[in-house]
Order: sequence, then C-alpha cells, then structure tokens
Amino acid sequence: MLKYLKKIIPDRHPIRLLYHKAMAVIAATIYGFPSRSLHVIGITGTKGKTTTTNLIASVLGEAGYRVGMTSTTNFQIAERRWVNESKMTTMSAFFVQRMLRDMVNSRCQFAVLEVSSHALIQNRVWGINFDTAVFTNIGEDHLDYHGGFQEYMRTKGLLFSRLNRSPRKPRIQKITVLNQDDAEFSYFDQFLADKKYTFGLKSGTCYATNLAYSQIGVSFDLHMPNNQLPVSLKMPGEFNVYNALAAATVALSVGISATVIKTALEKMTTVAGRFEQIDCGQSFAVIVDYAHTAESLEKLLELYKKQTPGKLYAVFGATGGGRDKGKRVKMGEAADKSADVIILTDDDPYEEDRMSIVDGIASGIKRVEGGGGLWKIPTRYEAIRYALMQAGKGDTVVIAGKGAESVQVMADGKHIWDDREVVRSILSKPLEVEL
Repeated sequence: MLKYLKKIIPDRHPIRLLYHKAMAVIAATIYGFPSRSLHVIGITGTKGKTTTTNLIASVLGEAGYRVGMTSTTNFQIAERRWVNESKMTTMSAFFVQRMLRDMVNSRCQFAVLEVSSHALIQNRVWGINFDTAVFTNIGEDHLDYHGGFQEYMRTKGLLFSRLNRSPRKPRIQKITVLNQDDAEFSYFDQFLADKKYTFGLKSGTCYATNLAYSQIGVSFDLHMPNNQLPVSLKMPGEFNVYNALAAATVALSVGISATVIKTALEKMTTVAGRFEQIDCGQSFAVIVDYAHTAESLEKLLELYKKQTPGKLYAVFGATGGGRDKGKRVKMGEAADKSADVIILTDDDPYEEDRMSIVDGIASGIKRVEGGGGLWKIPTRYEAIRYALMQAGKGDTVVIAGKGAESVQVMADGKHIWDDREVVRSILSKPLEVEL
C-alpha cells in the first residue's frame, strides 16, 4: 500500500512533505532532541560536501575533540567508523536522530553532518539545532526534483535561513562559513549569523596562494588572520584546496590553532571513492571518482588530462529513473573536451532503458562512435573491462559516477556493486579478449 501511495503522490506534494515532517518530529521527540547537547556543523552545496565533512571531522579529531559524523560515504561516532551503504547523503530522520543520540552517549562534543537538498526540503533534519552552516559551492544538480536552479538554491539556503532563528546553546555562537569565490556567494551571505567567515582562492578569512599541483596532491600557502603556513595536501586538484580551506575556516571559527589545522590537513588522504587511485601494479593509472554532474566531470577530466602523458579514458553514465535528464547532454559535452576515449555505460539506471540514457549523453558528444573515440557499452562491467583492456603505459582510466557506492540500482532492485572492487577483480586476471 505504501509503495502504491508513493507512486501516485509526487515527491514534492504537500502530503508527502507533511509525512516527512511528521516522521522527523516523532524521531526528534523519541530520541530527546540530542543535538541540543552537541556543537552541530552542517555542510551543504553541490560538490565537495563529503570530502569537506571528512576533513572537518579530521581536524576536530586532531585537536583532541570527540567527533561524530555522517556523510555520503561513511559514518563516525568517536573511535568507531563504518561505511555508508545506503546511497543516501542524509539518512532518514530516525537514523540521523539515533546517530546524534549515540554521539551524545559516546561523549562526542561535535557532530559534523553532510546535508543534502532533499533532506532540507523533506525535513529530515527537522529538530536538529545547527550551530555552524557551511556552503561549499552550487551548480546544477537534482533540478528535475526541485523544479529549477533557483528553487534548488533556495532549498540549500534553508540551512542558513534557519540557523539564526534556532536557539543558542551556552557559549556557542551561530556561524556561517561560505565560499567567497562562488558565483552565488551573495545569496548565501544574506542570511544572518552571529559571525560570518569566508574562504577562497581569491580572498576570504582563509585563502590559499602559490598552488603547486601533482598527480597525488597539491601544495599551497594557507593564509589565516595573522598567520601563514605551507600545507602539503595529499589530495589532488583545485577543488580539494577549496575543501581544505572550508575545513580550515571551520576549525579557525572554533578556536583551533593553525599548526593543528596544518597537521590534520596533511595527514588526510583521499576520501573513499573521491579521486581514489587503484594500483594493482598495472602500467597505467586508474582513478575512481563520484563525479556525476557536468561541472564535476569536466574538472575531474581536466585535472587528469594535464597529468596524463598518454591517452585519457573516461568511463561513465548517468542516473536513470527520470533524474536530471537535462544534465546528460552537458556531461557528454564535458567529456568531449578532455577525454581521448569516451566509453558510455550505465550508472544507476533504475527502471529506465540503459541505451536511452547512453544516447542522451552521446547527444552532447561530437565525435563518431567506434573509430572516433566514442564507445557505447551499456553494461558497466564490460565498459570498465574494455577500458582496462585498451589502456597502455602512461594512460589514465577515469571511472566516474559511483565512487565508493556499494550497490547498483537496476529495474529489478539493488545489486552488489563497487567500481573499485570490479577494477581490482579485472586487473587480477590477464586482460585478454573474451570470445
């Protein structure tokens, strides 16, 4: 009955949203509003949320605090850490409230929560008293669900609009931490807070200069009020500099010293499924990443194009089920700019025809299928295997879209799947043509 109702009542229908809020009210009440006993940091944006969340938790831990964390890829309660296998950024209200209660019971002082736009509009985080709200950046994502970019941005803004109105906790101020370089910075800066901090490459409370890139990381000078120190980040790309700056700014806002911030940032390695290198002794590089929007895919491929002496292979698809059909052609265009070989495949097709998704992406690609450097292989395993079979010394194979996800959603339900384990399995055997 519940499944039938979900089909006939749209996701954003007032009845559905009222149901979600009712569940959130019940969950917060049952678990006794645990966020009242924690310093709660919420991170939202289109890209970088998961990495920023992990970086913030790492810096707080390095400073000696007991930390709880929820993100798209992993969870943490003090010393205990485990993988998020749900395919959800922000879990149900009952799960989140139970996590917060467990954090309190484990004597955590901070809760660091990755907050999705779906969670905000569906009130999954109702009853959570946030103290710090972090904005990483904003681009086009989930527009089919939200009904357009402006509504998507307004939904993200709910985290900030509610911040100042929520009750103050003893000796904890309401703080915003914003990416000053983002084109929509002024929208998020309009919301009131006790203190506002910014970060960026151009300017900000914390900013970076003298960036030097390598395939495994980036070094830069971290500028903070009355301080400057070099940081060697073991995470590649300009986007990870932004993530590190966001974490450093949050740490600064709660009084953590610059030396502790530097130490924590330099200890941190790539988050699972984000720019993750798979090394099985092969002569070429293999990168698994979560990039699933045109902008993130473009930046990912641009990064590895610069660092690849041979050919750059891009293996990716797009989520089905009617999700963000408009971004498919843009993802094709993004890949067409940098990849030498594009292999289009499935992602999470849900009930949608896989070839129709592939063709939607291909409509943004100018090259010819086959000899022109474009291949359509709708079965993800075969697409990955073909790329690994074709790659040679000095090449890079980028497998994008799913990152560290542990399942693939097809028309008949969820199937166990992990791009990283698939790569390891294929590379453990001779790469020969199967007849």
